[in-house]
Amino acid sequence: MDSQKKIKVLYVDDEPNNLFSFKAAFRFDYEIFLANNTDEALQKLEENQDISVILSDQKMPGKTGVEFFEDIRVKYPNPIRILITGYSDIESVISAINRGHVFRYIKKPWTDVDVQSAIDEAHKFYITTSMLAMKNDELQKAYDELDKFAYSATHDMRGPILSVLGIVDLMKNAEDMDEIKEMNEMMENAMLKLDNYIQNLHDHYSIRRGELNITEIEFEDVIKDMSDLYDIASKLKNVAFNKSCMQSCKFRSDDISIKIIINNLLSNAFKYQKKDSNDKQVSLEIKVESGTATIVVSDNGIGIPEQNMKDVFSMFFRGAHEEIGSGFGLYNVKDALGKVNGKIDVESVVNEGTKFTVTIPSK
Repeated sequence: MDSQKKIKVLYVDDEPNNLFSFKAAFRFDYEIFLANNTDEALQKLEENQDISVILSDQKMPGKTGVEFFEDIRVKYPNPIRILITGYSDIESVISAINRGHVFRYIKKPWTDVDVQSAIDEAHKFYITTSMLAMKNDELQKAYDELDKFAYSATHDMRGPILSVLGIVDLMKNAEDMDEIKEMNEMMENAMLKLDNYIQNLHDHYSIRRGELNITEIEFEDVIKDMSDLYDIASKLKNVAFNKSCMQSCKFRSDDISIKIIINNLLSNAFKYQKKDSNDKQVSLEIKVESGTATIVVSDNGIGIPEQNMKDVFSMFFRGAHEEIGSGFGLYNVKDALGKVNGKIDVESVVNEGTKFTVTIPSK
């Protein structure tokens, strides 16, 4: 068996003959690490973090097997512990179970079959507990994300609604048409914010729940779809929208994920412009060659402060609080890229602009 796939076993015993015999008996079945004292055993554990089973003799000078197991419980909780003890040490066995979390004990003199059975069972338990720990971590992260989501969702959805209700109350007594028009614009902005939030929620769950639908993608069609979405915004906001596409080979991927990625990047590019600028620019460049699509979305807007760069793909992160935004956009981009095995790089300078470069392999 390849040593990379063998179960890694640490055997601790102060008797050199026992160490030699153990390795001779099991060297073909397992990857064996030997230690003739507990200090050496700690060193082996430090150097080999994937040791899954530890066997230790109970009666050793300086520190017993039970005391050794108790000492390593906090720093090395994952390896499964097996105590080797004599017939007269039943009290030690009870102590080991209570103090050292020992999985099994083997009585001396042991047989190869007993040891092999104990190691194999211990390794199965190691795999099970490791997977359980991993799932618990994932579950905790999901709970944390859900808590954050619930708080932010109620806050972000209720905010625009309360704004509109407040404006409606003011309009009941308003008579000046200019004032009424201004209030209408305020209500429109509030509803746009709510619509943006709901759309991003929809994208979020489309990514999380949806299955990939791999089809052949013509990026000229994608460019046209993005033009239909943003050409009007380009004119209304006085932002030059530059587009280019060069596709020299066929490309297959999930069409919905691709469009979510580009749409969210463009949405941010249009959103975070410098309001007083007379030269607002947004560019979408797509190049497909050698089985890889490279998508570049750039702008000359407000940019991202360096201290925020590490957070831009986090849920609910907003680049600027005064802008309409859900905090889902780039988080959705990251999730969609994960589904299509894509990567993203970001470059940004405050007051000069931002450039996102996405690479996606063809399926």
